[in-house]
Amino acid sequence: MLQKTDVKTIDKVVIRFAGDSGDGMQLAGNIFTNVSAALGCTVSTFPDYPAEIRAPQGSLSGVSGFQVSVGVGVHTPGDSCDVLVAMNPAALKQNIRFLRRGGTVIVDIDSFRPADLRKAQFATDDAFAELGIDENCLLQVPVTQMTRDALADSGLDNKSMLKCRNIFALGLVCWLFDRPLEEAVAHLGSKFAKKPAIFEANKRVLRAGFDYGHNVHASVPTYRIESEVPRPGIYTDINGNTATAWGLIMASEKSGLPLFLGSYPITPATDILHELAKRKDLGVKAVQMEDEIAGVCSAIGASFAGNLAVTSTSGPGLALKSEAIGLAVIAELPLVVIDVQRGGPSTGLPTKTEQTDLMQALYGRNGESPVAVVAPATPTDCFDMAFEACRIAVEHMTPVILLSDAFIGNGASAWRVPEADEYPAITPPRVPEAMKAEGTWQPYSRDPETLVRYWATPGTPGLAHRIGGLEKDCKCGAISTDPANHERMVETRREKIARIARDIPALEVMCDTDADTLLVGWGGTCGHLHSAADELCAAGVPTAFAHFRYINPLPANTAEVLRRYKRVIVAELNSGMMADWLQCHFPDINIRRINKVQGQPFLVGELVEGVKNIVNE
Repeated sequence: MLQKTDVKTIDKVVIRFAGDSGDGMQLAGNIFTNVSAALGCTVSTFPDYPAEIRAPQGSLSGVSGFQVSVGVGVHTPGDSCDVLVAMNPAALKQNIRFLRRGGTVIVDIDSFRPADLRKAQFATDDAFAELGIDENCLLQVPVTQMTRDALADSGLDNKSMLKCRNIFALGLVCWLFDRPLEEAVAHLGSKFAKKPAIFEANKRVLRAGFDYGHNVHASVPTYRIESEVPRPGIYTDINGNTATAWGLIMASEKSGLPLFLGSYPITPATDILHELAKRKDLGVKAVQMEDEIAGVCSAIGASFAGNLAVTSTSGPGLALKSEAIGLAVIAELPLVVIDVQRGGPSTGLPTKTEQTDLMQALYGRNGESPVAVVAPATPTDCFDMAFEACRIAVEHMTPVILLSDAFIGNGASAWRVPEADEYPAITPPRVPEAMKAEGTWQPYSRDPETLVRYWATPGTPGLAHRIGGLEKDCKCGAISTDPANHERMVETRREKIARIARDIPALEVMCDTDADTLLVGWGGTCGHLHSAADELCAAGVPTAFAHFRYINPLPANTAEVLRRYKRVIVAELNSGMMADWLQCHFPDINIRRINKVQGQPFLVGELVEGVKNIVNE
């Protein structure tokens, strides 16, 4: 049996799969990610979907990409890739800019015919020379023909055979990085469980791709990727939207409340609805409503009836839900609103990522209507912050907006499945038994410490009451237009949100905590900012790093942390919304900004350069 001639051990590697939107790049990338996660590698992914629903095959606008970084200490999908797998000329042309100098290019040479090159707008018939690709870094593989050969006796038609090209490429990449095929076969079996013929075809093609690399002794070396010693447990690869759905289920279990999702499909949040719709076995009620307004209103009704109520959306849908969220504010009902942010305004860039809904989340309702706002930092953190959003909503009787984004919603990381006892119980603020017995309870009776309104489930004997969208008397729930009462209720609702700061973790500072410069971020930029701070420290630019997961209210120690540093630099994927939010709370602090609004995540290099420029001023 032939042996590998050149095997290198590396800490981490970045691979980018690219092809037409129908070429299965997301599937190939996801399986490689899962295989690596199962081996103990940390992983971070970036699915890069085209904006068009289905652009012409082979065109530049129809290219779909999937980038994954695997290894030790991985925080981001990588600024550039070490290996680019391009299934056609358009994919190569659109993605060559992401390849690091000296990186490896794998192409399906069967798709580089003159007609294919014209579709991709190449000026010559030599795409590799036109792009300046070093032949020593190029692996030209007849993927299409080898796939056909592997399936010659399968009984599949030509179209079905060609749909397996992505798995041939996956097999070749598994060989290149010394990944065992058993785990990949298991994932294929799960994917095609109801299509045994397709599973067998893909299984055969996967082996063919692996054997091709092994048998031809491809000119590029193979690699063994280091892995970490994981904490004992069950590990899986999980994307942010799935983690969000599972976090909601955990919150339902720990609160004893049935989970209700009222939602309407919208990119990039739809997968949350899809995932929860599968979980009837856990008592989840997931209802696809006729529009965004119906989605949030059904959730408010479910909350009033005593459910853990959730609605999911993206930016345009959050705008439509604003009036109903105000109803939940004045009625003081628990409600979780998940906003997986995308590029805007209006319908904007549906498949791209931004952090441009922050001001809408904080202020986007009529009247004085404060809500709690939290944001997950990574795909796996979506589980924890979905749980936290539910805990805060229930225990503080308020709407909570969870600001995820397309980058972490679609992106994935390796995740250890937690045990139920690792999460605290969620305790609904039920009407005290003494109040029931004495008959002193009224709809706006409150806990004096938290100002939380006690929650009375309709139908409970002796607890009949009214709540609604018109201002109520501060005690009895009757409609009140008294000016002093209205001001008192406005102030009470504001102070109730402010006191949540007593119930959330302190802001943590990482990296070089004694530096003069503090790099600050929030939400899904965490990995990039953490990596940038590490690189800056290594380059002799001492930098501390703090990341906000709780935005309204801010952690109680925020002022103390920010005032500790000579420079505070807020980096975010918008024009400065978090910087403005911090500046208005702490006007004595000079806050500097690094902003990007391109529908793409930060590059670590961009952040490093931006911080250095500010430090050197």
